[in-house]
Amino acid sequence: MAIQKINIEEFLSLAKKFPVLDVRSPGEYHHAHIPAAYSLPLFTDEERKVVGTTYKQNSREEAIKIGLDFFGVKMRKMVEEAESLAASYKPVINTNDSQLSATDSKTVLIHCWRGGMRSAGVAWLLDLYGFKVYTLVGGYKVFRKWVLEQFEKEYTLHVIGGNTGSGKTHVLNALQKENEIIIDLEALANHKGSAFGNIGMPKQPSQELFENKLALELFFASEKQKPIWVEDESQRIGDVNIPITFWKHMRTKPLFFLDIPFEERLQHITEEYGKLDKEKLINAVVRIKKRLGGLETKESVNALIEGRIKDCFRILLTYYDKWYSKGLHNRENLEALIQKIPCKTVHESNMKQLLQPQ
Repeated sequence: MAIQKINIEEFLSLAKKFPVLDVRSPGEYHHAHIPAAYSLPLFTDEERKVVGTTYKQNSREEAIKIGLDFFGVKMRKMVEEAESLAASYKPVINTNDSQLSATDSKTVLIHCWRGGMRSAGVAWLLDLYGFKVYTLVGGYKVFRKWVLEQFEKEYTLHVIGGNTGSGKTHVLNALQKENEIIIDLEALANHKGSAFGNIGMPKQPSQELFENKLALELFFASEKQKPIWVEDESQRIGDVNIPITFWKHMRTKPLFFLDIPFEERLQHITEEYGKLDKEKLINAVVRIKKRLGGLETKESVNALIEGRIKDCFRILLTYYDKWYSKGLHNRENLEALIQKIPCKTVHESNMKQLLQPQ
């Protein structure tokens, strides 16, 4: 079979159905990668350094010879690993398309950093073994350029707003069950957006990996030619930032504001966050001491220590309402964009009101 070199759009379309093998070093992969790609490194981090140094200080030919020394002993293992991955592969990139389940057990996509010798070497090996192989022209470097371009595009967005404790994420997930197109920014960031947002969550991705995930979500969502529902967010979600151009774009789109009474929201966040580790809750409160204020911080912490969880969250909810209101009213053309949705309580069924003609 001939190895086919393809551009980034073709590569990502095929990535819906076939496994992507990232043959860069483990360090490069762990920093950031194409979402759903598997790490199948041609060189370790140290081997990559040796080859690179030889290339710069001696010659391309000498670097290739050293690379072959490293590669030769790994050939069988790499073939077997690729074979196992391809045979058991199920598409894992979220395309909001339940039909993308078929795969070919002898087809793989391969990329390295620039689409050079590393991907060419592994592609040659797997092609020799009988795989159908596609390689990415320009490698991961071209993918990153493509990622940044996605944030400059115009999207049809519907933004779900509401004060803290309004259950916006629950509503977003309920919309997905109704076959609406959603992007869950907090899920991509592994963070729920508040000072307590990292408690019980996996480690956050690097900024670069977060951008990669978001760009792919936008790419696949926009293919559906339907509005994309997102949750109203601050630009910063924990330790990662929504790309500024896309975030500003979000703030120019229709805002569906879930208008829910304070006491209902208080009950919801008390139930949702009250069961979390008390020490971690206290640490989270202390982290926002400067903005919350010394007295409110002391009262919140004491309430947690004494088991008065609801009293603590009453103080915190008042604080978050103030900051959300300030951010809301800093938005240009707010009156033209906002559509208030009166809701009696916090529940995913509030989603139904969003789908009614406004």
